Amino acid sequence: MTTTDPSATAPPQIRAKRRVGDAVFANTARGSGILILAILAGVAAFLLIQSFDSLSANTANFFTATDWHANVRENPAFGVAALAFGTVLAAAIALVIATPISIGIALFIVYYAPRRIAAVLGYIVDLLAAIPSVVYGLWGIGFLVFEMQGFYELLTDYLGWIPLFAGPVSTTGRTMLSAGIVLAVMILPIITAMSRDVFKQVPQGHQEAALAMGATRWEMIRMAVLPFGRPGVIGGAMLGLGRALGETMAVAMILSPSLVISPFLLQSGNQTIAAHIALQYPEATGYGVSALIAAGLVLFAITLVVNMGARFVVARRKEFS
Repeated sequence: MTTTDPSATAPPQIRAKRRVGDAVFANTARGSGILILAILAGVAAFLLIQSFDSLSANTANFFTATDWHANVRENPAFGVAALAFGTVLAAAIALVIATPISIGIALFIVYYAPRRIAAVLGYIVDLLAAIPSVVYGLWGIGFLVFEMQGFYELLTDYLGWIPLFAGPVSTTGRTMLSAGIVLAVMILPIITAMSRDVFKQVPQGHQEAALAMGATRWEMIRMAVLPFGRPGVIGGAMLGLGRALGETMAVAMILSPSLVISPFLLQSGNQTIAAHIALQYPEATGYGVSALIAAGLVLFAITLVVNMGARFVVARRKEFS
């Protein structure tokens, strides 16, 4: 049995039009990709050029110091060590909390919930993604930090031997764990929506084959659905991580301004780059603006490295699968 290409049997004019359309589409797609890379390089170049004055005048080590005295003309000192640590820590907490919950919600919507309930839950998830970050910040500072006090005390009592949960617990509740929980709620809809869409694309034949071999629904999900959807879940997690790394208002409203490096999640301390920029920019004078731009460059680099690393991991998994 032989197959023929429909375009080979089409009239010459139709084949020519298709070839022109394919060429236009290919060149447009290629140009769009190059444009994205050019914009990304332009952003990096702008941040580097605008921060050059502050970096050259800085009297402290930019990457290892925690001092921040940028609003002066003489002997300015600023370092992003504490800010970078707080940014990565808050985003890591959010990702650890949100990713498994998002996967569970996505699996429930696609494979367990009745159709009507699944439609309602899907609409709610999409609606949560549209809520402004300031609303999450108000919820965090007005409700979460007070309601979590008792839970933090329990963590200290039973898990205080782990350095992350060592006491004493902050009396204000404005801790890195509170900020991480708020960020987790913010990125949960993004990861859930991406995971849900990927799980819906699992070939029906794979699912039926697993069930025909006697697998339960969970075993079918574990053997057929999760391996197929792993790249999409990782991509959704990286999208959520990107938002967590760059979130400003919610973190700025919860965390107290503090330039310290503290691994203790239940104590006051730490700050993120984005929140620090939001808190300091209106009052920036002297080298302050350039210093904040330099901090933004570090945030840009962190986000770029994380996302490129995730893409590399996904590509390597596809090669070995």
